[in-house]
Amino acid sequence: MGIVAGLDSSSGFTRIVVCDADTGAVLRQGCAPHPVEPKATDIDPQAWLLSLGEAATGGLLEGVQAIGVSAQQHGLITLDAQGAPVRPALLGNDKRAQAAAADLIDALGGRQAWAEAVGSVPQSGQPVAKLRWLARAEPDAARRVAAVMQPHDWLVWQLLGRPARRTTDRGGASGTGYWSAGTGAYRTDLVELALGQQCALPEVLGPAEAAGTTPEGLLISAGTGETMAAAFGLGVAVGDAVVSLGASGSVMAVHHEALPDPTGTITSFADATGMHLPVVHTLNAVRALRGSAELLGVTDLSELSALAMKSTPGSSGLVLLPYLEGERTPQLPHTAGTLTGLRRESMKPEHLARASFEGMLCSLADAMDVLRRRGVEVRRVFLLGAAAELPAVQALAPAIFGAQVVVPQPADYAALGAARQAAWALGAAQGTLSPQAPPAWQGAAAQVFEPGEELAVGQAVRQQYGATRDQIHPGAFDATS
Repeated sequence: MGIVAGLDSSSGFTRIVVCDADTGAVLRQGCAPHPVEPKATDIDPQAWLLSLGEAATGGLLEGVQAIGVSAQQHGLITLDAQGAPVRPALLGNDKRAQAAAADLIDALGGRQAWAEAVGSVPQSGQPVAKLRWLARAEPDAARRVAAVMQPHDWLVWQLLGRPARRTTDRGGASGTGYWSAGTGAYRTDLVELALGQQCALPEVLGPAEAAGTTPEGLLISAGTGETMAAAFGLGVAVGDAVVSLGASGSVMAVHHEALPDPTGTITSFADATGMHLPVVHTLNAVRALRGSAELLGVTDLSELSALAMKSTPGSSGLVLLPYLEGERTPQLPHTAGTLTGLRRESMKPEHLARASFEGMLCSLADAMDVLRRRGVEVRRVFLLGAAAELPAVQALAPAIFGAQVVVPQPADYAALGAARQAAWALGAAQGTLSPQAPPAWQGAAAQVFEPGEELAVGQAVRQQYGATRDQIHPGAFDATS
């Protein structure tokens, strides 16, 4: 069918992959950093274009017929009536809108009202909260806002030459706080509630629709958010969950419908294929491992992993509730971590090391259970993040999650997902692919681990963890269901 490209404009880099449109085989790739401070919360969006241009040097895009765009989520670009930025773009890591998010929750009547309206409860990173913050902190700028976009919307618009039509996709729209994955429609009243006025919102395209074609004939697909693009690049489907192991953690799964959650524990995103991506977050994951490593005086997580493997399942009775920064699942924002089961025989470094791995994985299994209780099927779990390579994680995760565990080889999955979307839009435009069925690219190369005979052991570890959790925080986990 030809050659396509996917570009991912993340928080720090632009990464581009050029792929065979039929097979997904990577033909060439490029990368360039954004010319900004690493922890900046405001950025001139032109920096993304400079990075894109640098990443595409050397004829990288020669022969490409279609491009897909993935970008960091929860950024907000505000435009005036002439299409110029009102102010620098607000990024997802900006915490200034925390009070604005809480204000919005109260203004609509509480968390349940928001969950029913758009499938999520406002968080500081979301565009809806940023609009509220802008209206309160920079009212003159807010009054000039005529249109709003997210990073991938803006990049697509720029690639097309800034046409009158502005577009987004279901995945990106579902993270705004003013579009519902359940109804597939904007809640313009929530934009007005946040900003104090109406403004133009991008048209939401279907998964295989093109945003447009450049004067040179290059097709640009709808684009999507980084999370949705990575899921598409991995090739996850119904029955699959993705567990992300960062300092904090998340569990998302492909599902056939949105899952509005009155407690706000589940965030109902849409994916890049027409399905849904309900997500549950934890505030603590690898930070619990790093804390234990520092406490035990080991140099890195590989050494902590080796130490943990010297212990036995259940860590000689030690249980670590890894709520070091409070917790979101269950909702215990002001609590602290807990270590129980201390006896003379359990007070050994290897037992604490193993308890930290078991505690982290059990906490994520709790988050997975929130989805399972709502009817989400989980047969296979993809583990992402550097910690997924640790032998202790790979040994314990299948039994604790009660599912096959897949550890994909490191790759630019968001860029690959964007390229796959480009191939889909190109095929749909040419009549060689159905708008209902994406190209069948080969899945990610990966290691696969089965629970096997250890399944009963994993269940026992979870029972020990659950009993401790319920004793110390009675009823907290039940409130998430």
